[in-house]
Amino acid sequence: MPLFKRGEPTDLDESTESAVEAEIREFVRRDVAAPRQSPEDDSEVVANGISTLLERVAGSSVPEIDGLTSELHNLRELLRSEGVRVQREITEYARLSQSAMQSTKIISESLAKSKNENARAG
Repeated sequence: MPLFKRGEPTDLDESTESAVEAEIREFVRRDVAAPRQSPEDDSEVVANGISTLLERVAGSSVPEIDGLTSELHNLRELLRSEGVRVQREITEYARLSQSAMQSTKIISESLAKSKNENARAG
């Protein structure tokens, strides 16, 4: 019984269908062309295939993990230095703000004193 009826819409696009069909044809071609091996040979071939696959995956993964670790270390150092810089800037802002408040207070007191002196004289 076929999974899909002809003319029935599916979620697969044509390129995906073609790729799957090509893989099936290649699998059948290899299966027919390869001489039959004993079960012991089959398990050895499978084990070697898995071993090779794991080596390829691990071989590419370890350098990627090392690279990501290095990038994360660099980002941590950048964040640390930026945190120190921001803290320094906030401290400087607080100092300037305090100085501005003191200057405003002095000016305000001087103007009030001057106003009172002018009112008495006039």
